[in-house]
Order: sequence, then C-alpha cells, then structure tokens
Amino acid sequence: MIKKVCVVGLGYIGLPTAGLLASKGFDVVGVDINEKIISTINKGSIHIIEKDLEEVICKAVNDKKLVAQSQPCEADIYMIAVPTPFRKTESKIPQPDLSFVLKAIRSVAPYLKKNNLLIIESTCPIGSTQKILESIKKISKLDESDINIAYCPERVLPGNILYELQNNDRVIGGISTKSSNHAKSFYSQFCSGELIITDSKTAEMVKLSENSFRDVNIAFANELSMLCDTVDVDVHELVAIANRHPRVNILVPGCGVGGHCIAVDPWFLASQDEDITKIIQTARIVNNTKKDWVVKKIKKNVFELEKKLNRPISIGCLGLSYKPNIDDLRESPALDIVMDLIKANIKTLVCEPNLKSHPNMDLYKIEDIILKADLIAILVPHKEFYNLKLPKNNTLDFCKALCS
Repeated sequence: MIKKVCVVGLGYIGLPTAGLLASKGFDVVGVDINEKIISTINKGSIHIIEKDLEEVICKAVNDKKLVAQSQPCEADIYMIAVPTPFRKTESKIPQPDLSFVLKAIRSVAPYLKKNNLLIIESTCPIGSTQKILESIKKISKLDESDINIAYCPERVLPGNILYELQNNDRVIGGISTKSSNHAKSFYSQFCSGELIITDSKTAEMVKLSENSFRDVNIAFANELSMLCDTVDVDVHELVAIANRHPRVNILVPGCGVGGHCIAVDPWFLASQDEDITKIIQTARIVNNTKKDWVVKKIKKNVFELEKKLNRPISIGCLGLSYKPNIDDLRESPALDIVMDLIKANIKTLVCEPNLKSHPNMDLYKIEDIILKADLIAILVPHKEFYNLKLPKNNTLDFCKALCS
C-alpha cells in the first residue's frame, strides 16, 4: 500500500526529503508557513539552490506525488524538518530555541492516529524527544503505547543532499523498540546506508557531537592561520607539511564557520553543562573571532592602500554564502564580514553568483568587480572564482589563507 507522508518544513532539508520520498512512490504533502515557497513548489520549481533538486520536484509535482500547502493533514508518517536556532540570554551560552519544532508538533498532533509514525529530523537538545512525547500525549489523547516517535537527525552536505539522503548511514532513536523498528522500516525504503538503532537521547547527542567535533577541528586550523600571520609563516605550506605525518590531518582554515549546523549545534551541547564543555565553547569563540580578525586585516589593507593612493578605494568581496557553491546565507561569516565593511563606510562591491539579489546590498558580476575594485578579497571559493585572472596588485595577499 502506498503510504502518505507529511513533511513539515520545506527548507534546505525538508524540500529535498519531500522530493526524494515522492520519487520513491510515496504520496507527499509538504507543509510550510511561507506562501511564496508553497506557490513556487506547486509550480514545479524550487526556492533554493541544490544539485538535481529542481528536476526531482518538477517531476513529483507533475506526477501529483507532491503538493505543498500551509497546514498539515492526515497521513501515515509525519516528518518534522523545521529550523532550531539559538537565542542569546544573560548567560554567555546561547540557548536552543525549540519554538519552531514545538509549533510544528502542535500542528500535526491533532491528526495523529494509532500507530502513525512521527519523525523528528530537526536538530534538538538532549532530551527533546521525550518532551515531545509528553506534549503529544496531552494534545492527541492517544495512549503512549499507540504513539510512535523517533529522532532521526539529518546528516547531509548541502550541494549533495539528494545523494547523501539515500547513501549516508542514519541513526534512529525511537522512544520504544516499536517506534525504532517502524522508523527503520520507513528509511529502508529509500536509504541504502546502514540504519543504526539507539535510544532517543543518544541519537540527539550523536548529531550534536558530530558537528561539535568538526567545529573544534576547524577552530584549530583557524587559530593556526592567525598565529601564522603573526609569525610570518605560510599556513597552507605549514598544513601541507604537517599533514604528511601519518596521524595528522589539519583542516584548511577559512574566514569562520557558518551554516545552520556547525555554527549552531555546539551551543546545544554547551547549554547542557556550561562548566564541563570548555573545549566546545572555546572552539565557538575561536571560529567567531576569525571573521572579526578577517575584517581587521581587510581594513588594514584598505587603509594602507588609501594612504598610498591618497584617495578612497573600493574593495571587491567575492562570495556571501557560508560554503562554496550554494545560496545558503545562514550564519555565514562571509556575509558578516561584508556587512561590517559596509558599516565601516568602505565602498564594497559584492559578487555572489548563487543569488539574484540581496536586500541589503547590490550584487555585481565578477567581471565588473575585477574592473572596478582596487582590492579583491575572495571570501568563499565558489567554482565561478576558480582560475580567475586577478590583477596581482589588487588581490589581497592573505585571501588564500582566509578563504580556502
């Protein structure tokens, strides 16, 4: 029997998931609060940049396997894929904001029936799945034995989401053995990776730990790059030589850390216990500091050139997204850097080939920036910036160290 799936949240995870499920034969209802997104999807188009996704969505809509709407409906399986940002408080540790998740849960709870499956893919703090169970019990009036909830965090790389949704291993943390087996049966229909069953708390912590591990390693590379600048050492030569050691794998430094995972998830772990998460907190501080350091370096170069030329200059900034070849600006250090330069009244020309426009700045073609800018800083190494013939006298010498 063809099952009906209701996917709540049609963003960078929910939409590819909905498209993939539709392509595998499920009847899919996608739910979002943004009417523009709903309209775009129902026309067979997409509102984000993701490889091969538009063709999948177009076919799913034309085949009447996918429809987008503003409210949930009766279904066999419900998937929650809404954002989980953090909010700043009086504590130095930002706190997880579950308001979007809880709102989504409240929206589907009235439709839940005995033996339906509710899957949480949104990143959540440890213990959230159990709290969601208590909320569902109050709203739905179902007995606990009739409720199936599993926490199954997404673990995909933007730009390659459709492939990784099908091929990556998945962790499944059900509130019961029955819930876990139900979820495993569902994922096995479209995922060829290993499906690993554990409890909900472990599943929640797995996702947070994976991204915190990456954040710590990136912080080490970024700290090295700043130290190398101080002692006049080429950080890329340093990393290349150090990585020849059989047990060393230092990452390539960048201008900070962005995205809705690595820049956010470590705070979810740190918020569990401020006193014993010192390394995790320090990594966040280092990676946030890196973008401030980049701004200072750019300003220094700008002011030195203005003094040399005896006139105001313009700087071309290449890239706004948080990583190469996508349009995702969430927590992007490149965007923060550009906004800081604009606030400092530095004439800033911006190129972001994955965006048509931006509400706070004009976007330029790369060819125009090369002609007009006195300095150029490559903040994000998009494919469009490979092999650019940049004038040697107006490309910041430290770009490679900042932005690889």
